[in-house]
Amino acid sequence: MVAEERCELAAFLRTLSDEEWLGPTLCERWQVRDVLAHLLYDSLQVLRYPGTILRARFNVDRTNDLMVQRYRRYTPAELLDMFECGIGRGPATLLAPRVSLSDTMVHHQDIRRPLNRPRQIETKRLLEVLGHPEPFARPRRFTHGLRFVASDVGFVAGDGPEVYGRGEALVMAMVGRPAVLDELTGPGVALLRARITAPPRS
Repeated sequence: MVAEERCELAAFLRTLSDEEWLGPTLCERWQVRDVLAHLLYDSLQVLRYPGTILRARFNVDRTNDLMVQRYRRYTPAELLDMFECGIGRGPATLLAPRVSLSDTMVHHQDIRRPLNRPRQIETKRLLEVLGHPEPFARPRRFTHGLRFVASDVGFVAGDGPEVYGRGEALVMAMVGRPAVLDELTGPGVALLRARITAPPRS
């Protein structure tokens, strides 16, 4: 499933214009090329990504920034070639496939949504990520005490006020993307909105 998701992302990125590669995404401060640079962790030598984590002192945001900075000098075509070389055999995919799948799917949508390029996500993949949202986004701070119900796939999870919407929108809400809030309905949406839009703690 990780390989399928990454192949679909690569095929989509091959269709982008030079201007679209420099366009905004749902990831604050990141252009499309920066999101792809972040996803290159499966294309690095086995010890290089852990080395980046050590340099960042195990801080996720610093690790991401270091990855993006490292690949700023590369062209989109070069980044995409490196990304494709790691599909199906990278260390993250082999050691933590659920994390890699959820991370790739969310960032795939981070790129597509601002470009207004929706897609139909394969149901099995979508259900897998709904059941195991990206852990480094700390999804429980958004989801605890709420019941999530997908309108298009057979997914229900949690207890409490209901949040109802398409599975893809629920995936994005679970990791704190405010862009999808207006696509959701139910008595739990107000609380979810307050959690997602709350200013970060200092």
